[in-house]
Amino acid sequence: MIEISPLGPADRPRWQELFEGYNTFYERTLPPETYDEKWQAFQEDKAIHALCARDGDMVVGITHFFRHPSTSGPDVCYLQDLFTAPEARGRGVGRALVEAVAEWAKRQDCCRVYWHTSEWNETARRLYGQIAEKTPFVTYRIVF
Repeated sequence: MIEISPLGPADRPRWQELFEGYNTFYERTLPPETYDEKWQAFQEDKAIHALCARDGDMVVGITHFFRHPSTSGPDVCYLQDLFTAPEARGRGVGRALVEAVAEWAKRQDCCRVYWHTSEWNETARRLYGQIAEKTPFVTYRIVF
């Protein structure tokens, strides 16, 4: 049975293991101080937020998200990161995490939840196509 909950202090090592897995998947390496900084922010639960999926005592998935203003209506929620442990995939973990973020966003009076994924992430896109609308927007960025 998958349960969604906030991350507690004892979850730090497993959270970092999963977040490192997420960053490895996207071919990124973060410095150790970034993990420390973000963990502290998630524990404060003010500007950015995190939830985890648990299978018994084991954290098997994580998601990070935040609320921000929109110029065209009520606030929106951006789901920035979602990662499921390889051994837990195909068991509804990703869906449960997205649904939990959507419920959180509704309670915050957001008008929508949105996120991005890589075009080549076919596994995630199969799930996302079942639970959300794919938009026609193309993303551009400037990296500093």
